[in-house]
Amino acid sequence: MDTASYIEVLREEGRLLADAAEEAGPDASVPPCPGWEIRDLLGHTGVVHRWAAAFVADRCPDPRPMGEHPGLDGTGLVAWYRDGHRRLVDTLAGAAPDVECFTFLPGSPSALAFWARRQAHETAVHRFDAESARGGVPSPVAADFAVDGVDELLRGFHSRRRSRVRTDGPRVLRVRATDTDAVWTVRLSQEPPVVTRDPEGEAECELIGPAAELYLALWNRRPVPALSGDAGLAALWRETSAVI
Repeated sequence: MDTASYIEVLREEGRLLADAAEEAGPDASVPPCPGWEIRDLLGHTGVVHRWAAAFVADRCPDPRPMGEHPGLDGTGLVAWYRDGHRRLVDTLAGAAPDVECFTFLPGSPSALAFWARRQAHETAVHRFDAESARGGVPSPVAADFAVDGVDELLRGFHSRRRSRVRTDGPRVLRVRATDTDAVWTVRLSQEPPVVTRDPEGEAECELIGPAAELYLALWNRRPVPALSGDAGLAALWRETSAVI
């Protein structure tokens, strides 16, 4: 996917998130995020959007903390969220392709591509959260976008030293999308996971399903569609993979 495609996904996912949150109401519980209500979800995602936009707009080269929840509620909070989302989309769409600023995951071709990709996936996952709070059938996730999101999660977030997915000895987990040719091999140890896009070697556990379902499952939003082998490795993922 290219940067323009990520920005279009971000635009649509943010709109869907806001609509679902408005329909659910600020007191609605968010099932995938125990302890959260819609007001918490909007506050968190709105703060993240403003934080991300500022790195690009200010060409900020260094990490800096996120802002505080705005202290708004109800329709005021939804309007605040929509405004921050629009600013993020406009900032990314209007930025120079070679803009330089802080990023925090490896492998992106540019800072702009990083932030467009990261915010598209941030918003898509939290859109699912908002729609879960509202009820009804959630909006679909396109297979190519889901594959990209699994790749960002496995080869981006969990390549960092802060990943808590560790095992005492070498273990191998495989993730296989049934509606695309995407396969990931996740080699676990006492070090951060090492992930490759291949089906090489024996795996002790394999997580299997359509890309969109794997995407939500690996972000711990839904159960794994199907698995074979050692279910303990799947449980290990669910217990330790939360991104912090």
